Amino acid sequence: MIRRAMILAAGRGERMRPLSDATPKPLLRIGGTTLIEHHLEKLSAAGVRDVVINTSHLAEQFPAALGDGSRWNLRIEYSYEGPEPLETGGGIRRVLPLLGTEPFIVVSADIWSDYDYSKFPQEPAGLAHLVMVPNPDFHPRGDFWLDGARLNEDGVGEKLTYANLGVYRPEIVASEPEVRFKLLPIYQRSMREGKLSGERYDGFWRNLGTPAQLAELDRLIR
Repeated sequence: MIRRAMILAAGRGERMRPLSDATPKPLLRIGGTTLIEHHLEKLSAAGVRDVVINTSHLAEQFPAALGDGSRWNLRIEYSYEGPEPLETGGGIRRVLPLLGTEPFIVVSADIWSDYDYSKFPQEPAGLAHLVMVPNPDFHPRGDFWLDGARLNEDGVGEKLTYANLGVYRPEIVASEPEVRFKLLPIYQRSMREGKLSGERYDGFWRNLGTPAQLAELDRLIR
């Protein structure tokens, strides 16, 4: 059972303005709860007990809204990255001491899905295992090809979109410097080395980037 997770919540949410001017995007409400609480509930149900949340924009609102996580039977720790977020790679690298030496779940706060987090492989075959979804209208070209369980950029298999949901080994960023950096080059290197696996998920999944997308999903849920 995977016991630790990281929720990525440090983005400014520019496309979600004006809603995100006063409220961080992960704390926007939908269907009676907030985006980030949706993940906390799912992580707790899957057996996760320790969660790290990285913050930047309006960071003080997160502990005020979520506390120490005890209401979900979780222990939450916050990583404030300053006024300029460290990007996904830098954010994960910074909190490795809090995540331990075992594989951990990583999820972006601004997605919504019914994927069961307990279904993740407890021991990824490589450095990470990514959930992939059919290409949405806003990203028709997709990200990577999935050939069985192997992710690649060689054009082999079916090209899909990364769902911003995966399980990682600490080693994927452990050798990187503690600076601001993106994960894409690390994914690409891992794929070349045959160390990135994935799965296709055809269940409910939404990426929430704009007020219109948020309102549409809210109507669906209600």
